[in-house]
Amino acid sequence: MSTDIPNEPEEFFIPPSAIDTLRCHSAASPVHVDLSALSHPGLVRERNEDTFLVVRGHRGLEVLTTNVGDASMPPRFGINAFGMLVADGMGRMAAGDVASRLATQTLVALVLRTPDWIMLTGTQENDAILARMAERYRRVDSALREEATVNPRLSGMGTTMTVAFNLGADLFLCHVGDSRAYLLRGGELQRLTRDHTLAEALADVGAIPTNEVVKHQFRHMLTRYLGAPKPVKADVQQMQLADGDQVLLCTDGLTEMLEEAAITGILREAKTADEACQALIAAALKQGGKDNVTVALARYRFQS
Repeated sequence: MSTDIPNEPEEFFIPPSAIDTLRCHSAASPVHVDLSALSHPGLVRERNEDTFLVVRGHRGLEVLTTNVGDASMPPRFGINAFGMLVADGMGRMAAGDVASRLATQTLVALVLRTPDWIMLTGTQENDAILARMAERYRRVDSALREEATVNPRLSGMGTTMTVAFNLGADLFLCHVGDSRAYLLRGGELQRLTRDHTLAEALADVGAIPTNEVVKHQFRHMLTRYLGAPKPVKADVQQMQLADGDQVLLCTDGLTEMLEEAAITGILREAKTADEACQALIAAALKQGGKDNVTVALARYRFQS
């Protein structure tokens, strides 16, 4: 009987696709994100009813020991997701504070309760992420209504909420209300979200010129917000980021005080995300600070 050990079958070798997966998920991330956020009650309001949140999600592996010694088995693997949120609460008494905070806490709880985080992107994965975002907004909306029913002091409370997060170069947005998301690319600012206000709705049907929306008396009257008497649907979208992109989330306390040209100038000139956030808040206060003002900013750099 032969005791020779046969050659290892070819199918036991790691295929090139697996090697590529190991390398692209090694500890060196292909994207660097400079994140910052800041909020101020303004110069008129007694309380700050805005809420912001900046997070990093992570899935990873650390190799404790192995006899695979070549470069195809780095000591650490990881996939990072970076996210930010702004919410602008409304309601009598302290209800605005409660609404924005409760919406943020509920959303985070829903994410943490999801057993299978989607950390890779592709056509099917992206569709699933957008569907999950819309469903989470629906459940946050329901939670606010239920809380107001249980506690009559909170009757009428509601909040806007705008969320942005990236997985590599894929950016995902979810939005209800008039807290905006902007993209600065190549020095040019573009708005990524549409205000859910009566003035915007009037412009959509041609009842008022588009250029009158910014000063119209109904520009603050929301047609969609979380906690509204009837369920609302969130706007969701996905886009590709490019090297050097900046994504800004802000409440209307910023956009009421500063024109988009001024916002653009600050984003262009600031050296860091933190410096930009401080300059945006300072500029809004200099113009009167008539409302709570909150900003969250992400700057993306992609390694070659």
